[in-house]
Amino acid sequence: MNSTMAASSHRVTMGPLVAAIDQGTSSTRFLVFNAKTAELLSHHQVEIKQSFPKEGWVEEDPKEILQSVYECMERTCEKLTQLNIDISNIKAIGVTNQRETTLVWDKETGEPLYNAIVWLDLRTQSTVERLINKTPGRNKNHLKHKTGLPISTYFSAVKLRWLMDNVDEVHDAVVSHRAMFGTVDSWLIWCLTGGKSGGVHCTDVTNASRTMLFNIHTLDWDPELCTYFGIPMEILPKVRSSSEIYGLMKLCSSRKSGALSGIPISGCLGDQSAALVGQMCFQDGQAKNTYGTGCFLLRNTGAKPVMSEHGLLTTVAYKLGRDQPACYALEGSVAIAGAVVRWLQDNLGIIKSSEELEQFAASVGTSYGCYFVPAFSGLYAPYWEPSARGIICGLTQFTNKYHVAFAALEAVCFQTREILDAMNQDSGIPLTQLQVDGGMTSNKLLMQLQADILCIPVVKPSMPETTALGAAMAAGSAEGVSVWSLKPEDLSEVTSEKFEPQINPEESEFRYARWKMAVQKSMNWETTEPVGNGNGETGIFSSVPLGFYIIGSILMLVGAKYLAGNN
Repeated sequence: MNSTMAASSHRVTMGPLVAAIDQGTSSTRFLVFNAKTAELLSHHQVEIKQSFPKEGWVEEDPKEILQSVYECMERTCEKLTQLNIDISNIKAIGVTNQRETTLVWDKETGEPLYNAIVWLDLRTQSTVERLINKTPGRNKNHLKHKTGLPISTYFSAVKLRWLMDNVDEVHDAVVSHRAMFGTVDSWLIWCLTGGKSGGVHCTDVTNASRTMLFNIHTLDWDPELCTYFGIPMEILPKVRSSSEIYGLMKLCSSRKSGALSGIPISGCLGDQSAALVGQMCFQDGQAKNTYGTGCFLLRNTGAKPVMSEHGLLTTVAYKLGRDQPACYALEGSVAIAGAVVRWLQDNLGIIKSSEELEQFAASVGTSYGCYFVPAFSGLYAPYWEPSARGIICGLTQFTNKYHVAFAALEAVCFQTREILDAMNQDSGIPLTQLQVDGGMTSNKLLMQLQADILCIPVVKPSMPETTALGAAMAAGSAEGVSVWSLKPEDLSEVTSEKFEPQINPEESEFRYARWKMAVQKSMNWETTEPVGNGNGETGIFSSVPLGFYIIGSILMLVGAKYLAGNN
């Protein structure tokens, strides 16, 4: 039987399908799943360009993000047609997205008013310092009782405050009541449901809980928090649950993806919450770690928010339906994981691909005492230290690029270990195994290293697209769609690969202790925004001790020359 006939005969028993838009930091994907078996049928992926206008700044073009979604939809629909799969079987679409990334657009023209400021951007460091300075006792946890978050460059409110203070177009649009604020989910849902012609301006509880404007107890925007940041509530999207019909797709009917017009968008989860759902972590105490651009470990804490004593975030995990209770999670966030691979490739030219990184590291099997702290955007959990910067230390004449490659992979594992330790201390119940997902989990050496450094097994599902799967589950199970059952007995059995620890705990502890020493050395490099020379570069005299040293050296030289001339 040829493949077309096989697909045709398969189609009859396929049943309802659910699609997911997965808009991440470095790429966009559109994926289609079988609602009965959770099988991934087809998908398409498009890379997203990041721009770095100044040191520490990270931006993306909102229109490019939207265009990438359209392209992924179009290509996936073409692939489904080639597989003889009927696109009209798609009953719902879910959205999952990079969180905290901040956009402001004009509701009358539909145009973005500035680039999207990406979650790991550091331009708001001085804004954060100013805010912390005005809190009692200069306490960065001043708002934690409401938000579950420390005051940090990471979250959307400070990015929005920066836009209102520094971008005239944004300021003017806010004053003239034309501005709309949203994270990436809000921008996409608004555009896909009609944009300036009746688009739905909403977000879900998981994304809202990452803004610092949202009260995680009342599950709504908080007037006091909005006043604290000086943000008018009228520009905020309406907060909805993670699983309900927000609106219907509006697409040009002349294209393949036009067949998706009229399909409800009925699931929305920030990417880490989506991965928690996709990993079926519905029980209190279950946890997963996602290895993407950053690294994010979430542990389900059930119906009550647990406040961390050890530098973790308290966040909304999901709310799967308007009438369903919210579930909460403890989260440890690491800014740089997969991004370190990109840095070694694009900035240093040490490797040509992530596969080559694995080969380099495997060829030496050790970092030979070299430790890499990739604090390119400061340190996130459990330190929340924006002053930290990346360092590579422990170098000798013997160290080469293969050792640096190994140290880079080890850094991802050590950062996860720090978060896991904090999580075990907060919950009092140590994790006995770690469920993992995300792009970096295809690196088998990394997964083995992770098991060795944690001293517990690491379990990876054979279908790695758990983030998109979680968004599809939320969309398919929504009231009014109901093609995906979330009852434990109906959930598909997940096949997985298990990595057991292979080194003795003493060696693991020794390497971890050395890593902690390296982390301390990375602290306090930047204390505030450097003094610029007008074009974003720091002048040599902006460092006062260095300036005195140079001036003193020049005076000594002049004096020596003068004395030599008089002898």
